[in-house]
Amino acid sequence: MDAVNDLVLTGGDALWTWIVLPIVVLLGLYFTVRSGVVQFRLIPEMLRTLTDKTPRDESGEPQSVSAFQAFTISAASRVGVGNIAGVGTAIAIGGPGAIFWMWLMAFIGGASAFVESTLGQLFKVKDKDGFRGGPAYYMERGLRARWMGILFAVILIVCFPFAFSSLQANTISASFTSTIAPDGAADWVAWAVGAALAVLTGLVVFGGVRRIAHVTQAVVPLMALIYLLVGLVIVAMNLTRVPEVFASIFTQAFGFNELLGATLGTIVLTGVKRGMFSNEAGLGSAPNAGASAAVTHPVKQGLVQTLGVYFDTFLVCTITAFIILMSNPDLENATRGIGLTQEAIVSNLGAWASVLLTIVVFLLAFSSILGNYYYGESNIEFITTRRSVLTVYRVLVVVAIFGGSIASADLIWNTADSVMGLMALVNLVAIGLLSGIAFRLLRDYTHQRRQGRDPVFTRDRLPDVPGIECWVDERSVTGPIDVPTAVHQAEKHRDHLHHE
Repeated sequence: MDAVNDLVLTGGDALWTWIVLPIVVLLGLYFTVRSGVVQFRLIPEMLRTLTDKTPRDESGEPQSVSAFQAFTISAASRVGVGNIAGVGTAIAIGGPGAIFWMWLMAFIGGASAFVESTLGQLFKVKDKDGFRGGPAYYMERGLRARWMGILFAVILIVCFPFAFSSLQANTISASFTSTIAPDGAADWVAWAVGAALAVLTGLVVFGGVRRIAHVTQAVVPLMALIYLLVGLVIVAMNLTRVPEVFASIFTQAFGFNELLGATLGTIVLTGVKRGMFSNEAGLGSAPNAGASAAVTHPVKQGLVQTLGVYFDTFLVCTITAFIILMSNPDLENATRGIGLTQEAIVSNLGAWASVLLTIVVFLLAFSSILGNYYYGESNIEFITTRRSVLTVYRVLVVVAIFGGSIASADLIWNTADSVMGLMALVNLVAIGLLSGIAFRLLRDYTHQRRQGRDPVFTRDRLPDVPGIECWVDERSVTGPIDVPTAVHQAEKHRDHLHHE
């Protein structure tokens, strides 16, 4: 098993160092310049569109999930292991300086997040439950490359509902084990937690996207708020150390870390990988959630999902970093995963806080499992609409959750990193080629806002862009709309595309 882990680690590091990292940085900077720093300039619009009313159909029901529900589905995937265990892993490997690179990549990645989620909305399709879409859909429709969409869909399915969800389950299991049996003597805990998680996951995922949206809408904001409050209490208890923590983050971001022996390359690479795992900017996952929302203009979800990047990194990840660094941890002997964060909270608040963190981690990580599942389902339906395939997929997800609970943490982390690199690479190539369309949509949105309008997009505003299935006219965009008719029209349009 060690040999397999070493092989995966070596291959993943080479992929990130020589291919993914340069593309992530250069594309993010290009998007930032071309969009006029949209990720900073339109922060007020991000907050405004988050609470937009959802267009309704003829029966008065929402056409699909709301902008806020789509935000919570993507936040369910973002806010979880990456924020609590992932930040601890970043600090254990790259030291405090890795946090600086997480911050920087979140800002640069905000432009990438805007582009990918705007494209996801533009090329979304209609189904009986609402809307679905994502990178696979804009690869097929925008680039006319269905093969590329299938490749991306397969990688995402391996990455999120299997590798990443196994990682979430592993963290839940580790958290329960360290709380119930701190000496690590009770192997039964991991098996029991794995079985319980598998059952809970099955109960929710067989209920469809709306059930997932309702669960994440309730769980994510509450658990994130509790975790942030715990972090703020610890920061307040150690207020005099805040300048010292900031200093360590900035000074160790650019130099040799004598304690860890971490070179600048290790620090940067660790910060970027852990940052992308946490906030998913440019990775191609959030557009799957963004595309499910019923909104009146594609740019609205581009802005909402950019806000999700900031919420994840600048709030939740930063709180975790401060919790850890204020406890003056032994980084030289630190282990990957949630242990570093858990030890820091207990050292500040006492043993009872371990139980609280276990509950918070469970709910956040479980909501991430649900968000990851939805991403996979959306891409399964891109490849095939056969119900039997979807059923098999759901069963395999449940099995993966159980297996992840009892597997080696190192192997899961390294596998997830490697698959994530491949997924990011495919998506970044696609959004680089299609970004001009996103910038045209941004100009249309800002033009309408200057006129004092609530922006509405219809596909006749981009008459030269093929493959746009929805956005037929203003009535269909703002509602009401006859759903069976819309689905029928969408299917006819889809058949026409496939015959071309």
